[in-house]
Amino acid sequence: MADTAPALVSTEWLAEHLSAPDIRIVDASWHLPDQGRDAKAEYREAHIPGAVFFDMDDICDQDCALPHMLPSAAKMASRMRKLGIGDGNRVIVYDNSDLRSAARAWYMLKCYGLWDVAILDGGFQKWKKEHRETEDIPPIPRERHFTARFDTTRVRDLRHMLRNIETSKEQVIDARAPGRFSGQDPEPRPGMKSGHIPGSLNVCFRHLLSPEDGTFKSPDEIRRTFEDAGVDLKKPLVTSCGSGVTAAVLSLGLYLIGHRDNALYDGSWAEWGSHPETPVETQ
Repeated sequence: MADTAPALVSTEWLAEHLSAPDIRIVDASWHLPDQGRDAKAEYREAHIPGAVFFDMDDICDQDCALPHMLPSAAKMASRMRKLGIGDGNRVIVYDNSDLRSAARAWYMLKCYGLWDVAILDGGFQKWKKEHRETEDIPPIPRERHFTARFDTTRVRDLRHMLRNIETSKEQVIDARAPGRFSGQDPEPRPGMKSGHIPGSLNVCFRHLLSPEDGTFKSPDEIRRTFEDAGVDLKKPLVTSCGSGVTAAVLSLGLYLIGHRDNALYDGSWAEWGSHPETPVETQ
């Protein structure tokens, strides 16, 4: 069955469906360590009514030294049950992050078999700007059964990425800012190499978003953004970034234009840039 669930909902739509019994609302805000922001504390201060907090630094493989790598299916199922997210729910994810981190939660839920998941277009920033209702008391969710079916076709690892340099079977698209991609700007994490995976292309995730309100651009504009960067949309693609968060924004952009033959490099530059033997290009 093809994955055709709508990927975006408007603030108007969500305001009208806040009390719908099958809707679950998720705050998936996350910030870079150097930003000095506490996403969980901000959630406690104000969130969309009924929203639960999706903690990406907890819902991950904590035995891995890399940041917020995908968790086991058992852990994902356990955490979703405790958040009241289960089979048959429609999940609406939003964030209050400049990184559009809701896309990472969207990607994760898709990876584990929940197809009916969408992102609030424009996020919490747009919601607040429109003076819509918020609350500061976290809900107490009722546990629901969540069947985690991990889709291995949606994720790539270091071994695959090294092999892909030789085969060029999949185009790699890097979502980081141009300065980090070229190696001119330092990485936010210490001890990292600068540059990019050889042969990869740069599409900064921000280029898919409207500068006015942070909503996603039209499918035609998104398609042009990829093509202008040299991406061949007829080929299979892999998205990458600093730690697998903004890569998911590119994954969502590809979803919006109907491209399904793509995956995400979960380790991204946090893994590639810290490995002693990975090749690096700069430009």
